[in-house]
Amino acid sequence: MSIEEELKKFKKFKENYEFNQKEIEIIDGIQYCDGIALIDEEGKELGDCEKWINVGYKLKGPYAKIFSNLFPYEFDFKGKHLHCIENFFQGIKFKDKELQDFVFLYSGLDSNHIKAATDYDWKQTGIVYWQGKEIDRYSQEYDDMVDELYISAIQNPLYRNALKICDRDIIHVMGETEKSQTTFTRYEFEKELNCLKDFLKEG
Repeated sequence: MSIEEELKKFKKFKENYEFNQKEIEIIDGIQYCDGIALIDEEGKELGDCEKWINVGYKLKGPYAKIFSNLFPYEFDFKGKHLHCIENFFQGIKFKDKELQDFVFLYSGLDSNHIKAATDYDWKQTGIVYWQGKEIDRYSQEYDDMVDELYISAIQNPLYRNALKICDRDIIHVMGETEKSQTTFTRYEFEKELNCLKDFLKEG
């Protein structure tokens, strides 16, 4: 199946997908999800348990890391070779397409920090860029591009299989909640990954 065909199927699946974001409770200063504390006995943030996977590249737990956008799943997207999904979310903060191309060459953690190399602040305008083209971060065009990004990413067989065999809900507690503060919110991330894993199971 081509990427175009799989993207079309995914978008149709997503239209009817019911996603209920898990609530995070704070009890005595500690975060809980589904009655389970998000920190372990040693006081370290928990990456996974029997009910959920809390995505974070540096969190404790084997699954937390491999679902992070920072994990080095290489894939091609719109004619560009990305070293991880995070390359996209950091690269679109650069107006200059040549500088953007350089961002695509970096590893996940490095691309996450390379934003300091641009003097353009997308938060002031709400405009991000793909190869010199302006895209409104709050638009359907942007959402469509993100869907295409993830369908492109699951062409990497390791990423595809990790999502397909995942048997728990995926959360991302550390994510920002407002679109004005991030190119991908906690809600957007959680919905996208949970939808993808359920889509792959059906396929």
